[in-house]
Amino acid sequence: MGTASLRVQRYKVLLAGVFSQLLCVGIARFAYTPLLPVMQQHTWMGDADGGWLAALNYAGYMLGAVLAASIRSIYLKDTLYRIGLVLAVLTTVGMALTDHFWLWAGLRFFAGLSSSAAMLLASGLILHWLMHHQQRGELGIHFAGLGLGIVLAAVAVELMLALSLDWQAQWWIFGLLGAVLLVPAWRWLPRPVKPVAGARQAELPTAMPPSRTFMRLMLPAYFCAGYGYVINATFIVTIVEREPLLSGAGNWTFAVVGLAAAPAVMLWDLVARRIGYLGALIVAMSIQAVGIVLPAISSSLAVVLLSAVLYGGTFLGCVSLVLTMAGRLYPSSPARLMGQMTLAYGAAQIFAPALTGVLAEASGHYTVGLWLAGGFVAMGVVLLAWLRRVDQTAQRLDAEAKALSVTR
Repeated sequence: MGTASLRVQRYKVLLAGVFSQLLCVGIARFAYTPLLPVMQQHTWMGDADGGWLAALNYAGYMLGAVLAASIRSIYLKDTLYRIGLVLAVLTTVGMALTDHFWLWAGLRFFAGLSSSAAMLLASGLILHWLMHHQQRGELGIHFAGLGLGIVLAAVAVELMLALSLDWQAQWWIFGLLGAVLLVPAWRWLPRPVKPVAGARQAELPTAMPPSRTFMRLMLPAYFCAGYGYVINATFIVTIVEREPLLSGAGNWTFAVVGLAAAPAVMLWDLVARRIGYLGALIVAMSIQAVGIVLPAISSSLAVVLLSAVLYGGTFLGCVSLVLTMAGRLYPSSPARLMGQMTLAYGAAQIFAPALTGVLAEASGHYTVGLWLAGGFVAMGVVLLAWLRRVDQTAQRLDAEAKALSVTR
């Protein structure tokens, strides 16, 4: 494959990841966030119900993380990725067909399962392709699709509300849009090619299994990051819409989150080259903690938008940095460690929205939930600072990240 042809193929592979994120995460996952207040207004759903449905969505994502961690065959991962794309469309359309809690629960669970196809399986498949073709193994462009997916969900709901479409019609339109996005997500990510007997294979970097100290500190730190992420991701539109002076600004605030997230992933790749993966992760989570608690301190529009920028500009960078570290540690099979990391990240996402929904229903506001989320992220920062100081795996990863700024 020539240099120009390889460059075109590289961008098509990365764009396949972007479209998979738009479908499986932007629509199948995040359409629920701007539609939540609409569904609460026109159906029986309360705050606790909304929290439980979000928790079941993340439980599905957790099952996907378990599958990603346990399956070794790159060909089976590719098949499951494609099944996930179809599942994302079907579960989105299914939300328009019922208002029964348990049917919604099942649909949100399987939508969460489909989101792991874009977040984990696609990440591993893309890294595998990049490394086998001697391309830089960074996932910033791929994860930018998640931020764009948030923008897509927020703006689409705002436009559909302007047309006076009800919640069922909005789910139908999201399903049709998802069917369109499925095509490039499917076609532009090549199926893994089985090696030809006797052919010279590209050499991948040697695996660097992480130390026990690394795993013992990184997993709870990433758990804390997951707790902080899910509260704003699930409730930010509802929190804003409940403020009398901010009514009507919820979807636009969510769009700001996505706009901040899309370019920020690539920015954090650059930051990592300066101060290392762990250093960048510590800075990102510190900023994120501030962004999470700002709406609990003030309800002014300026503060809420600043919160959206700080949160959006960091949460996706944290995910990308951690999954990139997994790829560095296990170049030939990154999805296994990615799955383990995501189990920690996702564990918090199962009970955190349910707990926050119950607290909000009991108190009438989300203030306690926001402070809890900010506190968990701050705790994660402390764990990461300790890890960076005492562990050789962490120090080696930081050194590798800094070396990229010298060699490229």
